Amino acid sequence: MRASDVIVKEAPILDGVGVYAETVFKPIKQSKTLDQLREEIIEEIKRTDTRILINYLPVGSQKATEFWASIALETCCAFINCIPVFVASDENWGRRFAEKGVPIIGDDVKSQLGSTIVHRVLAKLCSDRGVVIDRTYQLNFGGNTDFLTMLERERLKSKKISKTEAVQSQLDYRLSEACIHIGPSDFVPFLGNRKIAYIRIEGRLFADVPFSLELRLDVDDKANSAAIALDAIRCAQLALDKNIGGPLLEASAYFMKHPPVQLDDWEAKRRLEEWISKLSQK
Repeated sequence: MRASDVIVKEAPILDGVGVYAETVFKPIKQSKTLDQLREEIIEEIKRTDTRILINYLPVGSQKATEFWASIALETCCAFINCIPVFVASDENWGRRFAEKGVPIIGDDVKSQLGSTIVHRVLAKLCSDRGVVIDRTYQLNFGGNTDFLTMLERERLKSKKISKTEAVQSQLDYRLSEACIHIGPSDFVPFLGNRKIAYIRIEGRLFADVPFSLELRLDVDDKANSAAIALDAIRCAQLALDKNIGGPLLEASAYFMKHPPVQLDDWEAKRRLEEWISKLSQK
């Protein structure tokens, strides 16, 4: 691998490191105040002519994510929020980005072939085929620091909402909380970057004939969203080039689990392609 000449610089930690993650690596001791770091970050963005900020902070980094969203607004950088802290899908944040004319895509990236996109497709398939889903679960576990961080259950509130609503939105009716369970389950160190997901759907076919479906997915979790993030960057750049600000609804619906507007993935893809084609012709 060729060495990069990019220097990783200090940024505010805020709530970006969980209590379990601290047992694996020792965060640096902040040597500067929040205001000092903010000034340095803004200066660096201007010096490097940075146009897009992409957020891959650990799950539950509410304060840290809001810090970087505010930096994006101040520097007029497009913001891509790949984690389950609600910014693009938050009415107040969305309005601020729209008023500033800064594009934002979010929230919580769907992996290229992850448990959420697979579960969504299966749920939509059942719905389109007239199958009634009575109960469903999705259990995930892995060995990277993301799963280690998620052992801290208080950091999981928005993650659970994001993943559950991503699947629930594909049905014509709402399942009760007792009948849908989606979320991380455990940390298994020897799995490393591997993530394993178990998905189960129980329901009824024609004439109330029961059925059940089970699926096991085994993927490299860290690499799984890279292609999606690259496409999101391309869309953010297109919006910047065309002076379009605010939440990018089509891109968010296709790339993210918790967008401002939920669409099924086929419709989101169609609308996104139309959006790209329309802007590319201008």
